[in-house]
Amino acid sequence: MNAARRQPGGGAGRGGGNRPQGGRSGRPAPPRKSQPAKQTGARTTAGRRSAAPRNPAPRTRGAGRTGPVRRDAGDPHPARGAKGLGGEQVEGRQAIRELLIAGRRRVHEVWVSTELIAADGTPDDGVADIVALAGANRVPIAHVARAKLEARARSEAPQGVIAFAAALPEADLGELIERRPGRPPFLVAIDGVTDPGNLGAIVRNCDGAGVHGVLVPRHRAVHVTPTVAKASAGAIEHVPIALVPGLPATLTRLRDAGIWVVGLDDAADRTLFDIGDLAREGICIVLGAEGAGLSRLVRERCDLVVSIPMLGRVGSLNVSAAAALATYEVARHRA
Repeated sequence: MNAARRQPGGGAGRGGGNRPQGGRSGRPAPPRKSQPAKQTGARTTAGRRSAAPRNPAPRTRGAGRTGPVRRDAGDPHPARGAKGLGGEQVEGRQAIRELLIAGRRRVHEVWVSTELIAADGTPDDGVADIVALAGANRVPIAHVARAKLEARARSEAPQGVIAFAAALPEADLGELIERRPGRPPFLVAIDGVTDPGNLGAIVRNCDGAGVHGVLVPRHRAVHVTPTVAKASAGAIEHVPIALVPGLPATLTRLRDAGIWVVGLDDAADRTLFDIGDLAREGICIVLGAEGAGLSRLVRERCDLVVSIPMLGRVGSLNVSAAAALATYEVARHRA
């Protein structure tokens, strides 16, 4: 799309904007409707924000409402004493295949249930490639009784295999926001998601949509548990994940680096389909927690808050489904 502005009311067109023209060296402001919604703040000519209040609305319903948060009983509490990303125990056949294929971290051992090994030592077809990959990477294989394997498992269905590996490496935020020719940053930030199944599904969606990195708060959010690894189908091995000390401060850093911050909230006045050409620039999609949605401080630091249009009777989507729609909308504009 040409960078020229459309007239207000033109959907993805961009009006006069929330920022002065000097804020981003000729870049247009986010799209506006003919009846402007709440202002989301402004940049001064020096590239910094003005002191004007931004999205002062109270906490709203959130784009990813899921009702009560479900955690698998075996997963450790997401915010209790976790210093790194985690990921030392991986369960599920696809997740372990990707762990061995990616080769990003050392794998200490793979357990395979004895029920999946024939009397002559031949592995079942479902795990034969895992055994072969482990052998090629010189990873020890241990045949263990099903009861012992399931007692060690932390997900609902380990599918007869567990791998033990070094912790998943944390991505560097500075590298994720670095601009490269023809490759503006495409990030997803997660505001307090605590359901491991949701986080795994979000990372899997991000892998499919070509997201460059996922930002997860160090505190009060789930990290990479066995359920996350399994729900991601191994995508945790391919999508860089950065732990950030505080999401509001991190979003301020992204904005100062020239990256648009777009929050999802089902009570927003604008829709996801209004982001238009912003998708082709550096962008970070921010997903709210299950039930609560975006926290107040995170919402205030968004350049734009949008909703996903709902045509049925249910008021919102699961946060991982919202992530899929939002990331693929960005990918569609970038294609």
